[in-house]
Amino acid sequence: MSEQGRSTEPGPEPAPAPAANPPGQPGPGSGPQPRGADSRPEPDGAGADEDSSTAAMGAAEAAAARIAWLEDQRLRALADLDNLRKRCASQVSGARAETRAEVARRWLPVIDNLERALAHAQADPGSIIEGVRAVRDQAESILAGLGFPRREDLGARFDPARHEAVASRPDPQAPDGSVVEVVLPGYGDGSGQLRPAQVVVSRAD
Repeated sequence: MSEQGRSTEPGPEPAPAPAANPPGQPGPGSGPQPRGADSRPEPDGAGADEDSSTAAMGAAEAAAARIAWLEDQRLRALADLDNLRKRCASQVSGARAETRAEVARRWLPVIDNLERALAHAQADPGSIIEGVRAVRDQAESILAGLGFPRREDLGARFDPARHEAVASRPDPQAPDGSVVEVVLPGYGDGSGQLRPAQVVVSRAD
């Protein structure tokens, strides 16, 4: 049969290609796949918890370091305070010892004069009296130099802060409540009073 006698009818059309899956849709055979342990995603918030734990540990370490530093400063301050207390106590003790020594040195001439008076006890009684009086004046001068001068309270108005009444007696020539006799003189005055004077006070008859 010639080519002209061949049938020209069209053959069957080829099957259409499968349609592409819409975007976002899994293709055939693309169902859920099993996940291994290593591919499991971390739970929500795990990273935040780890950061929070690290920050808390850092804050705790900083607080511990701060506490240790403060404790060291406290111990240093206590040691400095104790050293200062000991130094002050030593200085006060030294000052007191020097003051006592200075006062004692001032009284040495008085003792020397008393010994001279005793050495001349067989001499003229008048000269002995004069010598004792001179020693007394010297002692009073030392007390005045130390800030405790002898007071003259005869005739003064009785003052319980400066006088100690040992007796009272009527005296028409003296105002009532005045000092008519000084038994023991007072030394110093005010806050610097060494002792009050012992006196006899006049009273109305």
